[in-house]
Amino acid sequence: MYFKSKKSLGQVFLITESIAEKEAVHAAGKTVIEIGPGLGILTRKLCENAKKVVAVEKDRDLYEMLKNEIHSKNLVLINNDFFDISASRTGIEKADIMISNIPYNLSGKVIGWLAKNNMQAVLCLQKEFVDHMLAKPDTHDYSKLSVISALFFRVTKIMNVPKGNFRPVPKVDSVIIYMKPLKARISERLVWMIGLLMQHKKKTVRNAIIDSRKYLGMEKDEIISVANSVYMSDKKVFKLAPEEILKIAEYLDHAIAA
Repeated sequence: MYFKSKKSLGQVFLITESIAEKEAVHAAGKTVIEIGPGLGILTRKLCENAKKVVAVEKDRDLYEMLKNEIHSKNLVLINNDFFDISASRTGIEKADIMISNIPYNLSGKVIGWLAKNNMQAVLCLQKEFVDHMLAKPDTHDYSKLSVISALFFRVTKIMNVPKGNFRPVPKVDSVIIYMKPLKARISERLVWMIGLLMQHKKKTVRNAIIDSRKYLGMEKDEIISVANSVYMSDKKVFKLAPEEILKIAEYLDHAIAA
């Protein structure tokens, strides 16, 4: 099967069936979302295992190819941008799990969608991205992504996927992970505040807050007062656990609203 990938869509196609089989095991008896089915190697395996597969392909040419080549009765194939789809129109809101080899350029957006929708997932992602997801406090890779991932999910590494399993061959290896939602109730505003703090992760909490003043809309005297009174103000942000950073963001949000 030959199909010229489109760089504008970040297309890299899995070509190894044994890897698709390991991913599809998690689809047994479930309604599955697949973003970017590509050449359909994973899609076919999902259809063999799942109750229903909703595969969303943005590329019209790929969509037409898949429609002509895969005729499983439990497959719903949609030609659209996943993030533009109305859930009520596609049945996505009834899905049990997302299983996908995600285009690298959509990784962060997909994680955000999964967090918002409390959905479990099996994803194949760029290794460096997964390293940041799993990074612990006081390490080089610890970032906003690390904090958000830990607050919203329990993330388990399933297997490494060397880059030779894709065409065209990417510059980096990938990793398959399982994400179990923790059903956290964290507002988008708090997620944004966590991002502000992590932008200044090498600074103390106090200085990170003061340096974020223009985004928080507070006067200098006010922000200094809040920064001095906040939890663990003298600690470096990147040394704090995700729960501690969330606690600081909650305090900051309350102080601004007061």
